[in-house]
Amino acid sequence: MSTVISSIIFPGSISPGSPFAQLSALESTAGIVSAPSKPTRPAPVNEIAEPPILRELEFAAAAVAGHSDRALPLASSVGSWLPHPASGQTLMRWRALTALAVGDLTAARVTEAHTDALAILAEAAADATVDDVALAEVGAGQDSTWGVFAAEGAGVRVDAEQDGDRWTLSGIKPWCSLADRLSHALITAHTGDGARRLFAIKLRSPSVRAGDDGWVARGLTDVPSGPIELTKCPAIPVGPDGWYLRRPGFAWGGIGVAACWFGGAVGLGRTLRAASLTKAPDQIGAMHLGAVDLALFTADAVLTAAAAAVDAGAAAGQDGVLLALRVRGAVANACEETLTRTGHALGPAPLARDERHARRVADLQLYLRQHHAERDQAALGRTVLDLLDWP
Repeated sequence: MSTVISSIIFPGSISPGSPFAQLSALESTAGIVSAPSKPTRPAPVNEIAEPPILRELEFAAAAVAGHSDRALPLASSVGSWLPHPASGQTLMRWRALTALAVGDLTAARVTEAHTDALAILAEAAADATVDDVALAEVGAGQDSTWGVFAAEGAGVRVDAEQDGDRWTLSGIKPWCSLADRLSHALITAHTGDGARRLFAIKLRSPSVRAGDDGWVARGLTDVPSGPIELTKCPAIPVGPDGWYLRRPGFAWGGIGVAACWFGGAVGLGRTLRAASLTKAPDQIGAMHLGAVDLALFTADAVLTAAAAAVDAGAAAGQDGVLLALRVRGAVANACEETLTRTGHALGPAPLARDERHARRVADLQLYLRQHHAERDQAALGRTVLDLLDWP
């Protein structure tokens, strides 16, 4: 990784023994070509959206090469400067996530979760209805790495118990990505009468046990998402009951995930175009490339318009729910179209012999299942029925 990449992805001085310096050395392992030499300087936030900076994010992510231990320091550093949603720089945020996903979907998956947690905490801090979140009580600081564990599963649940001003969590929470490698998590728990609340917890604690339920995935292989078992785990509330799902940022975070999917599809589209430039495509090959271009163009336009709506204050409440359903659906459709078209156009060879392409395909197929396909389309349909003016 070049010095300029280090100065942008990891602002400030870098000691030779730091994780950042170690990550910089990964370029030779991953076969990454350094960016052209430039004067070194930390980049102001308002420059991050420039294409050269996005390319450097791609370089840094490509060096991750599917390894979560490489992704974690990258995620931590990107989180130190990435703009929050609705900050006036939402498009910059989503384009940065897309650039990371073009480079490597493991890098994007880990970074998206970490930065989503930071955005949730920032949203709580700015919300007058939310009490101060005393993160120091769970040992969280600037060096913490975060996950967001909000999934529910049949036959398992986490219950919150209050004793005075102290809270503890007990139970089993499914789908906790990298729980054995992160330092902290935001996690939902039941508080009674069907209500749920968000809490911050320390994962490196005797009261937390990360389970091993056999992660056999062929995509995102180094991002295991197994259950955790909590036993009287100390926890700090983040917002009142129901706040996590009611807040506007819940919808915006879902669109951030779609920006990562989009980056994976862009990577596939580039592979298809490069193959077409190497060997002129026949009519069918040109058709596939044209269809992929339309899919990616549409997804990019939808994400761009959504970012403008978020920054304009037009994506809160039900407007935000509707926007997230539409954007995630449109981007998911574009990604599935790209997966199918590149597979038909390129055939089996790159899936069998190009490690990076094969990994990207498998990663994107699994990551896309965070979109619930027909169920999300049905949710969109029900939402549309409530609209007074459509389309």
